Amino acid sequence: MNLLFDVHLDLSLNALEWNRDLRLSSSEIRKIESENPREIKGHALGTTTFPDMRRGGIGLCVATQIGGCMKPRAFVACWESPPQAWAMTQGQLAWYQAMEDAGEMEQITDLAGLDAHLERWKDPETAAANNEPIGYILSLEGADSMVTIDHLERAWEYGLRAMGPSHYGKGRYAMGHDVEGGLTAEGPDLLRKMDELGIILDCTHLNDESFWQALEIYEGPVWASHSNCRALVDDPRQFNDEQIKALIERGAVIGAVFDAWMMKAGWVRGESTPETADVRIEIAADHIDHICQLAGNAKHCGIGSDLDGGFGREQSPRDLDTIADLQKLDGILKNRGYSDDDIAGIFHGNFLRRLREAWS
Repeated sequence: MNLLFDVHLDLSLNALEWNRDLRLSSSEIRKIESENPREIKGHALGTTTFPDMRRGGIGLCVATQIGGCMKPRAFVACWESPPQAWAMTQGQLAWYQAMEDAGEMEQITDLAGLDAHLERWKDPETAAANNEPIGYILSLEGADSMVTIDHLERAWEYGLRAMGPSHYGKGRYAMGHDVEGGLTAEGPDLLRKMDELGIILDCTHLNDESFWQALEIYEGPVWASHSNCRALVDDPRQFNDEQIKALIERGAVIGAVFDAWMMKAGWVRGESTPETADVRIEIAADHIDHICQLAGNAKHCGIGSDLDGGFGREQSPRDLDTIADLQKLDGILKNRGYSDDDIAGIFHGNFLRRLREAWS
């Protein structure tokens, strides 16, 4: 089993807003939720917990804080003011720290910590059997909770190592993929502060204008934690080929996302199901293939599943029961002619290389 480095998981969102104890298995949480119905998306259909991550060899992840105050208000993790959004992210930080105290997680902030953690997870099956803590690098999805740019220094001190300036809607620093416009007046200063501190720029969710402005201003390491290809799913949430080529030129890695509407064209929200749309894990390999063809190699692809990022099995591939099923991608890529080294790169090596470059 390959070690899998999933670079986008909204774990604290699930714990605090969906009220899930991620120390339980997905099946246990589904049972609890089925006995306590709630009108929220993905209820009783979750896929991602610590036991399932270990079972799938996911010993390392990028785990998010998320709390915005965008307009119009997003459907999740969105508040009326920056102080409220900041407070939400601090609650999420407290949960991650509680999971560290419980031995479930381990925060990684530098190369020494990364190397020590990878040594513990060099055999994922043994590490899972020993219930080793899951390593996490802390990221912020959308910068609206940064009350002032100076808050970035406080965030760096508690371990923030990557950030996407936008999420949905009109952000305080940049525009989300679903609205028009570029960086706000404070956006360039935010990017320069990120550069100064060494916070990785996550280009996911930036609309086209903000994307190009951000790449021009920010000089440090970039990646895209959870994005697919616009050539396959024609939606501004995805990257077009020009953007993908620009990311490749910057040495970026792009994480394949497993949210069904971003995987296959024709998905109709509220109507389509993974079965009616025939969305399967293999479709993620189509997006990976497309990026590899543009790059001429397999060095710029990874996995940023976004599983349980505000949805559940109702909006995941039909052949995915839990996050552990991401391991099926190994055989799918082998059948397409990818070498063992290519697959290891996609599963973990490419994002690890980008992380080492950023932290060295």
